[in-house]
Amino acid sequence: MIIMKTNRVGFVLILCFFASFAVLAQSNELRVFSKDRNALTINKKKLKSGNKDLLPAYEALLKKADGLFENHCPSVIEKKQNPPSGDMHDYMSLAIYFWPDPSKPDGLPYIRKDGEINPEVDDYKDKDNMKKVAEYVETLSLAYYFSDNPKYSKKAEEYIRTWFLNPDTKMNPNLNFAQAVKGKNDGRGIGIIESRILSSVADGVGLIHTSPTWTKKDQIGMEKWFEDFLQWLTTSKNGIEESKAKNNHGVWYDEQKLFFALFANKTEIALSTINNLKNRFELQMDSTGFFPEELARTISLHYSAFILEPLFLAANMSDAAGVDLWNYQSENGKSLKKAFQVLKPYLAKEKEWFAQQIKPFEFEDNATPLLAQGYYKYNCTDCNIAINKILSKDKATISIYHLTTLID
Repeated sequence: MIIMKTNRVGFVLILCFFASFAVLAQSNELRVFSKDRNALTINKKKLKSGNKDLLPAYEALLKKADGLFENHCPSVIEKKQNPPSGDMHDYMSLAIYFWPDPSKPDGLPYIRKDGEINPEVDDYKDKDNMKKVAEYVETLSLAYYFSDNPKYSKKAEEYIRTWFLNPDTKMNPNLNFAQAVKGKNDGRGIGIIESRILSSVADGVGLIHTSPTWTKKDQIGMEKWFEDFLQWLTTSKNGIEESKAKNNHGVWYDEQKLFFALFANKTEIALSTINNLKNRFELQMDSTGFFPEELARTISLHYSAFILEPLFLAANMSDAAGVDLWNYQSENGKSLKKAFQVLKPYLAKEKEWFAQQIKPFEFEDNATPLLAQGYYKYNCTDCNIAINKILSKDKATISIYHLTTLID
């Protein structure tokens, strides 16, 4: 129950949120948050009715999913060294640019060599393995959703149960030891950004939850895992530290907090997190629509897009909560729409980037998803043209965005 001072309209909105969310949680319909439910539903209907425009993307998706059946199920216990807790079920990763100090007998504390990746990072496979699980589950769950073939959901369930539910292989719901610097700390708040990919898993659960082999016990187990992770995220030293970040890390923190709150049915936390995201426009955006902390980076176009990504994801989630973040505007005129509009000419290659970018920007991976959302949400009619120019002819027809976004 939410206890707060509010006017009659606000109270009605909160009641509507509870009602709509309860219906979603209990229905057999889509239970996804970072993906657009409307786009997924419409595109599935198009495929079922014989739409040929989406067929290449659909066939490519199934081919990719079919290629995952021979892969082993990654787990958190495959790292070569124990985390400081001694529990292999605890996730751990190292800060990649820190090396043993050659002047010290034990090499501690590690020292920074900017741009040089310490190969010891590979001893801790958790980061790569979690990324694989997220990618595999996303592919297989989408394949199940569009095809209704339970072989895809069954395989997705294997990956999910191995990483999250099986007592012998599951990950403990914390990131206490992420981005550690040996000799200095056991883990850092900035490591929380590594768990941003878990939304793909939770959305995957929402896509397969009607599968005949996905059990009520599985569903309860996943909701409990993310509830525990949310508890850790909001109360741990690392989580509290990351919540205060004034750059993209702070936005990614709120995006994750919002997602896990929605998935675990924590409505009060979801609503308060949306309000915090609104406050970040005032705190982190300048009057032109750019984010100064991201512009200061050596790959500033990358980071300017990287902070827009969690804001777009959060806007999709806010739709599920009955809040329109897409068109929200602060008292000083700052908004998500403004952020997209000022960055769009650079994402679409209409203008040359004006700030530091010491390595090539990956337009295909980092620009096209944002342009696809802009096309649909902000009626950016030339965004679709830009996408097709960025992608090769073949990729333009088989892009996954054609299945998960309403785009011509």
